Amino acid sequence: MIHQRRILVVGGVAGGASAAAKARRVNESAEIHVFERGPYISFANCGLPYFIAGEIQDRNQLVVMTPERFERRSAIHAHVGHEVLAIDRGRKMLTVRGPDGVQRDERYDKLILSQGARPFVPKLAGVELPHVFTLRDIPDMDRIVKALESSNIQRAVVIGGGFIGLEMAEAFLHRGLHVTLVEKNPHILPLMDSDMVRHLQEGLKNDQLTFLFNASVTAFTQGAVHFADGSSIPSDLVLLSAGVRAEVELARDAGLEIGPTGGVRTNGRMETSDPDIYAVGDAAETIHLITGARARIALAGPANRQGRIAGANAAGARLTFPGVLGTSIVRMMDQTAAFTGLSSKQAAAAGFSFFSSLTRDHSHAHYYPGAKPVLIKLIAEEGTGRLLGAQVVGQQGVDKRIDVLATAITARMSVFDLESLDLAYAPPFGSANDPVNTAAFVASHIARGDISSVAPDSWKPSDEYLLDVRDDDELATWGMLAGAVHIPLEQLRARIEELPRERKIVTYCQKGQRGYLATCTLQGLGFKKVANLQGGFLQARLNGLAISSPDPAL
Repeated sequence: MIHQRRILVVGGVAGGASAAAKARRVNESAEIHVFERGPYISFANCGLPYFIAGEIQDRNQLVVMTPERFERRSAIHAHVGHEVLAIDRGRKMLTVRGPDGVQRDERYDKLILSQGARPFVPKLAGVELPHVFTLRDIPDMDRIVKALESSNIQRAVVIGGGFIGLEMAEAFLHRGLHVTLVEKNPHILPLMDSDMVRHLQEGLKNDQLTFLFNASVTAFTQGAVHFADGSSIPSDLVLLSAGVRAEVELARDAGLEIGPTGGVRTNGRMETSDPDIYAVGDAAETIHLITGARARIALAGPANRQGRIAGANAAGARLTFPGVLGTSIVRMMDQTAAFTGLSSKQAAAAGFSFFSSLTRDHSHAHYYPGAKPVLIKLIAEEGTGRLLGAQVVGQQGVDKRIDVLATAITARMSVFDLESLDLAYAPPFGSANDPVNTAAFVASHIARGDISSVAPDSWKPSDEYLLDVRDDDELATWGMLAGAVHIPLEQLRARIEELPRERKIVTYCQKGQRGYLATCTLQGLGFKKVANLQGGFLQARLNGLAISSPDPAL
């Protein structure tokens, strides 16, 4: 008699449901059960903020799969309201408590853990108050919506400026609330570089939105949030989004190895330290594609793909999950920010010798109506030019640029490869040289040593000669960097004798291109110490470099 393989999955949603479905496709004869302690076997947790905002109006659209449909479609037995209490690896048994409170044992041949992560709830006074919420699942969403609809809520405070924090801040703004977004770090989206985030924050300025940075919350009271410096702000509703914690207690109690990131350690096949048990999703530790270091990245995309690998292998296949980049994107109001791979801080921590480039371009051809600025930062390895990371901020076209760059990193491409990348072009969609190409042009110039550049996030003027090559009307509108000398680009060759050859000259324009042209001109005329300011005046202003008032004569 052929033994029927029994595959049990703990936890549904992205990882667990994907694992069960893939296991069925690989092995038609397996007996597959999913145990989910919540009321939904699979739901669109990434869509929860958009339902709260009112952008998604049909609540049923968030329910991806029901137990009944899972049974009909895939012959998978999905049990909601069932909590797994323990794993007995010796007997290969689970202890499961059903909605009736009765405990029973369930035998497995292969076990897949997909328990995810829970919101971090700080131990602060008042955190248990009824107007303080977290957002993990549909019941959490329902409680927030009920509060919004049943109370006179006018001011919301969001604790944490990561993905959920920004999405929920936007949701509350859609609801007509005043929102204060509190972040303990110097800027929102701490994983991104500060120069990129400053551009994003500039675009988010709004009378109904307040940012509080470097802020430490100490307590919640009815109607207020209190801080370590003694200040407080009014609040009718508080949303905690200060990170997540992997749910690994079940795995730890079973003696499975927990990795340095706090997730269940897995290998390329998503096997834990027990080859009959797999782990996927937010609670699973895997490998970073660039550094090779252990990584745990709580995102739906990797969770789905890890579930697919684990489900196939539990059913008898031999597939491998290569690792993660952490490619992410978030929208808030009309601004979008995305990143992939390593930030500057992460690249330094990993021991890479690297350089970065910063370019401002248009989302599509500038002469076609509706073009919006798009800012791209590339982080590349010194010597090889291999792309290590990328960040994109703008109002349009951010998603397709970050996906191209994530693909390039996965393929171990260099900035030199990106220069000639053949991307689709028509005026409504891009430019003859796409912003990705343009970013690569600048990065390649730096990599080859064609020009020198300085990054405004880490550079402060000292004894350099600052050369502003913008037009008169730009100075009249914006002012100029303190201490700079103004010579418009078109006059540069005629006035070359005005420039010192013994001092380092830093050129800049409004966003970078004309400063680059000025640098090339000066180098061609024999100047040895010349550098271009990345991102130009606009980025320098955002990064807090001193600005002088416009010249009254202009």
